[in-house]
Amino acid sequence: MTSAEFIIGHSADDAGERKQEMRKVFWALLIAVAIHLLIGYSLAVYGGFLYAPISVTEEDKPVELSFVDLSTPAPTKNTMFVPNDESKQTEAPKEKTFESNANSIAASQGAATADLPVPTQEGKDRPNFDLDTHPYSLPNEGAQPQPSVAPQQSATPQPTVKPTPVSTNDELAMLTSTPTPRPSVATQAQQPRSSYQPLRERTRSAGSISNRGISSVNAIGTPLGRYEKMVQDAIGSRWYAYVAEKMDLINLGTTKVAFSIDRSGRVKNLKVVSNSSNEAFANVCLQSIIEIQMPPIPEDVGSTLPPEGLDEQITFTMFPN
Repeated sequence: MTSAEFIIGHSADDAGERKQEMRKVFWALLIAVAIHLLIGYSLAVYGGFLYAPISVTEEDKPVELSFVDLSTPAPTKNTMFVPNDESKQTEAPKEKTFESNANSIAASQGAATADLPVPTQEGKDRPNFDLDTHPYSLPNEGAQPQPSVAPQQSATPQPTVKPTPVSTNDELAMLTSTPTPRPSVATQAQQPRSSYQPLRERTRSAGSISNRGISSVNAIGTPLGRYEKMVQDAIGSRWYAYVAEKMDLINLGTTKVAFSIDRSGRVKNLKVVSNSSNEAFANVCLQSIIEIQMPPIPEDVGSTLPPEGLDEQITFTMFPN
């Protein structure tokens, strides 16, 4: 008896066909995945463009109006201060060029030779500007009145006079009548009172003023100018006294000092801007300013100043004789 085995298997041709089919399926899947990725990427890009924000031109905004309160104008920068002799005050000029404590109308000793609003005059070459020349003088209150006793006269014999009897009516009249005033007590001669004035030395200048006369400028006396004059006089009167006292300690040169005066009249922010002299001279200048006692700034002056008050810058100079 013979046996037979039933063996299940594939031939070589069947195996090759199966490999080809697997390859086809693999490439088909790979192509499908690639197509899906491409479609997804396209949708993402297209969707971004589709839903990108579209710039819309804004409509013109309506015109906005701003209201500014001009009832209180901002303080303006004040003009340069030039002191004037109040005893020589004139009528106000038509054009205000300088601030001052008293009015003056421009005049010049020489013909106009330049464009500056100052007179043409001969004088010394100085960094400051002076219109005339006179020495300085410190304030003098004068001698106080002192009573003087009249010299006693030698007694001379007088004839004896019998008293006249006084009636009752005469006694009543003497009690009710006003007594005759006695002569005032004699006083010593008074030394005349003098006011402070700074040293002035006419400086050389060339300007555009054509009106002939004593050198002067177009200046209007204002409350600010009068307060400015008070400040300069208070400082100058002390400065000349201290310089005379410490003349042996100070050197020639120039010291420029800046400070401000608040609305209560106190000195603030005092500092030396420059100094070509020695420390002793700078200390004299600072002491002259620290010690001043100014009254509060008046309301009509304060309205023309910034909130911090009056800004000052003074130059002190020691010249050789």
